[in-house]
Amino acid sequence: MTAIDLFSGAGGFSLAAYNAGVDVLAAIEFDQNAAETYQENLVDRLKAKTQVFAEDITKVDINSIMRYQGIKKGQLDLLLGGPPCQGFSSHRIKDSGKDDPRNALLIRYFDFVEHLKPKAFLVENVPGLLWPRHEKYLNDFLNLAEEHGYTIVANEPLILNARDYGVPQNRRRAFIFALRNDVMREDIDWPPPPTHHRSGDSPWLTASSAFEKPNSKILDTFKQRLEEKFGHSSEESTKIIESLEWGEKLEAQDLCNLSMTHSETLTKVFANTPLLGGRDESGRELDCHKNYKGHKDVYGRIYPHIQANTITAGCNNPSKGRFVHPWLNHGITLRHAARLQTFPDDYTFTGGSMSVAKQIGNAVPVKLGETLISKIKNILEKNYEHSY
Repeated sequence: MTAIDLFSGAGGFSLAAYNAGVDVLAAIEFDQNAAETYQENLVDRLKAKTQVFAEDITKVDINSIMRYQGIKKGQLDLLLGGPPCQGFSSHRIKDSGKDDPRNALLIRYFDFVEHLKPKAFLVENVPGLLWPRHEKYLNDFLNLAEEHGYTIVANEPLILNARDYGVPQNRRRAFIFALRNDVMREDIDWPPPPTHHRSGDSPWLTASSAFEKPNSKILDTFKQRLEEKFGHSSEESTKIIESLEWGEKLEAQDLCNLSMTHSETLTKVFANTPLLGGRDESGRELDCHKNYKGHKDVYGRIYPHIQANTITAGCNNPSKGRFVHPWLNHGITLRHAARLQTFPDDYTFTGGSMSVAKQIGNAVPVKLGETLISKIKNILEKNYEHSY
């Protein structure tokens, strides 16, 4: 089974496809560092037969790609992609972003659909894509899909949470899955059923899985804080702590075992922030926070007993969210962030720390992508069986 990955970034979607047994023939990514990350991991190390185009997608000759890869119209199984989402972000206020030129890239995605005529396509974006202010772009995309012979499975874009699919992170994203009309069937079950749940045999993974197990003194403090801050009984707190799964210790030579360098003042702020604490418990109040009750997660410690907050392009910067290490006095490392996105520890990243954080935060979590692509592969294989 074959795929092409547009706006491929560091390769989260493509690694998911690789793990699901799908051959990605080409990947297009404008960011040079991200394209190099993709090349080094998927092509050089894992030997994927992918042609990586480190180019502006608006200038790529689609017909040339098809000729080079020997792809005829209608042959490709799956087109993947997550067009840049800044214009659709919930952080944009009022009507800002509605005329963002990056939004036009969502329509560029469909130029590839039109040329390649893949059996299926899957688009990933932030939930803000579905907001009224972006209705024109979404409707244009959906109308083009219908005009060119595609059916949106489940009749609409769906918002999925990565925590339901084995990712230790509370991350909601919009997905548009479409099938070419000649391969569409009425019995398709979409989206895939969750693999993880609030409780039961496969509970949601907690952020603890990205961190090494702390010593008993820290665990005891954690237990006390669960009682103080969240009102758990001693028995409940003990049960929570004992149930946590922890990750491997970071390798000293891992180039992603790197956190931001903080000022002495900020390091003291983190030292004053208790386990499970936030900026309101640090003893520090910035002028901009005095009369503002929002963004309470900034400068907060990650809660190891639940899913991490959404990992963003600023995931190594505590001023951007709840990205302070659960018990150490600095932000989380790039490797912690990559683990929370379910990248394996042998996945390396090219570029400076800000570039790497952006690559990690913008990626499709590997485990989520793997579940979705495996389901699509199963759907297309069933179609193949039905044709004989």
